[in-house]
Amino acid sequence: MVTIKDIAKAAQVSVTTVSRALNGYFDVNEDTRRKIESIAKQLGYSPNMAARSLISKKTKTLGLLLSNVTRDSSKDNIAYEVLCGINDRAGELDYDLVLFSTTPQKQKLKSYKTLCQERGVDGVIIMGIRLDDPYLKEIVSSDIPCVLIDIALEGTNVGYVTSDNTAGAYSAVSHLILSGHRHIAMINGHIQADVSLLRLAGYRQALREHGVPYDESLVLDGQFSEKGGYEAAMAILKARPDVTALFCASDLMALGALNAVKQSGASVPDDISIIGFDNINLTAYCSPALTTVHQHKYELGFHSAQLLIEMLEDRETEHHVQLQTELILRDSVKNRKREG
Repeated sequence: MVTIKDIAKAAQVSVTTVSRALNGYFDVNEDTRRKIESIAKQLGYSPNMAARSLISKKTKTLGLLLSNVTRDSSKDNIAYEVLCGINDRAGELDYDLVLFSTTPQKQKLKSYKTLCQERGVDGVIIMGIRLDDPYLKEIVSSDIPCVLIDIALEGTNVGYVTSDNTAGAYSAVSHLILSGHRHIAMINGHIQADVSLLRLAGYRQALREHGVPYDESLVLDGQFSEKGGYEAAMAILKARPDVTALFCASDLMALGALNAVKQSGASVPDDISIIGFDNINLTAYCSPALTTVHQHKYELGFHSAQLLIEMLEDRETEHHVQLQTELILRDSVKNRKREG
């Protein structure tokens, strides 16, 4: 195995100079650095990452912690797109990525800090965590840098990346109102999801600004699942025949609602209009194709990795990133004004 001693001998410089040149220190002459890097490449030098981490106290490894990953959650492909964004940006900046998951049962046995130390990560990106998750308090007070996806918490070692959930919901509900709908129900996720609270706020803001009274009985939780969306839609259809539109806080719930409307004997969009949120791949191919709020899932991951690395490298940076959303118009909304 080629060592830095071999490179130092070939370059006729000290071992210290080789070490500093290969580790990116700025006090090495640029010509000398290029010479050392060229010789290292010619000799086939590969750095010993374990030894490097002992010296620098850093492993150049990011952790992605996913909470409550299930087979059912694979249908919406959101986690996969976020993962691709994280992996691409981490690789571009010469960081490795370690994926690990947790559940409430595991958390009773192992603290957040212990979990991170066992995986040997410098910092962590966390996705899917609930507001009542026991790890959340530990994350905020930990000295391990962390970026949360879709939970707006900020601190010395904590940042977050999220979509503009309120604006996205507002645009969806406003579109329904401007299309002539006045009785609009919402199928939300659950109260322990930060995005649920923000999307509900957007729903209420749109109703208020367009002069439509808010009716609490028209908001049901669907737990971000297709089954939950189906059950919530069935309950709304039975209890409130005056409802002409459903805004769903996720596309999976919207697909469940679409199925519920069809099974009830009604039609989308002739009888009930539906809008989802996320713009997962399936929404363009269901029948009718689903109008939905697009969020930039790959970019959520990309910016999460960028922000975490900036924090790890002590760069001056804002500890939050908010990405814009976009309403994608398809075939699941009927313009009732045209009937008049």
